[in-house]
Amino acid sequence: MKSRKLSGTRRRVSILGAVATSVVAGVALLPNWSAGAAVTDDPTVDAGTKATFQRLADAVFTDRTDALVTGKQGDREKPLTNGFSGDVKLSSTTARTEDATLSSLGQRKDKLAKAGEKYSKAATVVTLNATRVTGRTAKAAVTETTTLTYAQATGSAPKTTGFQAQHELTFKADKQGNWQLTDIRDTDQGGLAVNTLSKPATVKVTTADDTMPNAPRAATTRNPAAVPKTGTAYDYKAMATYAEKYWNVYNKDYPDYNGQGAGGDCTNFVSQSLKAGGWKHVPGYVYDYTKWFGNADIQSHSFVGVNEWSWFAQNSKRTTSLANVYQMEVGDVLQVDFDRDGSKDHTMIVTSKSGGVPYVTYHSNNTLRRSVASLVASYPTAYYYAYRT
Repeated sequence: MKSRKLSGTRRRVSILGAVATSVVAGVALLPNWSAGAAVTDDPTVDAGTKATFQRLADAVFTDRTDALVTGKQGDREKPLTNGFSGDVKLSSTTARTEDATLSSLGQRKDKLAKAGEKYSKAATVVTLNATRVTGRTAKAAVTETTTLTYAQATGSAPKTTGFQAQHELTFKADKQGNWQLTDIRDTDQGGLAVNTLSKPATVKVTTADDTMPNAPRAATTRNPAAVPKTGTAYDYKAMATYAEKYWNVYNKDYPDYNGQGAGGDCTNFVSQSLKAGGWKHVPGYVYDYTKWFGNADIQSHSFVGVNEWSWFAQNSKRTTSLANVYQMEVGDVLQVDFDRDGSKDHTMIVTSKSGGVPYVTYHSNNTLRRSVASLVASYPTAYYYAYRT
């Protein structure tokens, strides 16, 4: 996944009739596609239509992040014109679904505000990565890059949080060449973007038994007794620096597990960060959870697996459990069991802390400095596990 730089200010693209008359930079045309008039056979997807696909996706996801700032809903009554032939708009079903999504995100905004988290502004950019056409159906793969500015951030508190999310949009065309957006699907393994309502991915473990160390759950109540770090064996600043450097651009010295069917890259990413701060390899068999190692060629299950990492971390005594998630400091690790089935689903690392609130960075979805308060407010029924590294 390539790093993309957000512009400082960007005029919001409204779904209310923006005109796309040029191709977005960086969008490659598929061979033998050309601009044309209305068709009665399979439609072509010309440069203008592809640009409009991108602009409509941009408008949809901008509306979602704006709902976390203002709670307002966009206007989806009029189509986007593609500049050549026909138009592109949301289908009536998709429009109703998006209205419901925006209403739910407005409720999430209120819930986050009660937890002490507010955003003053948002910026979303959507890149069209690829388009595939089969008959009258087009599948568009897009990358959403969003930055949210924390309201009233002071001192050392992070000023922004950001994430990247992968989506597949489905468009269907009528015989006049008019396209409708009929489906939006998240394609990341994690599903943990703050503006998505999809259920986070869960991990199913088939190898666990009573011999595996079982980490105690951490409370999520605010303002617990502080537990400052006293050890000097590891470089926690280096852990955070590594994580924030590679949060959305993957280190080629390691494999990327965020592809379809790969299981997600969250623990692989955290292991890399811990290694950057001084965790040493423990070589052995890849499936032995008492071993831990990873490079470009081979990784132990404990290096890349959520539960296997937890088993290694506890067995090796490299971590101790914290009683409360708000006791975590920079370099500590947070895991979540979303469906409370005893199998942990996601791994994150703390890269900042301010005002008693830890901020975590993670892969799948790629996310920078999301507050623990936001996670707890978004997933209040999940089980949380906090590890002092």
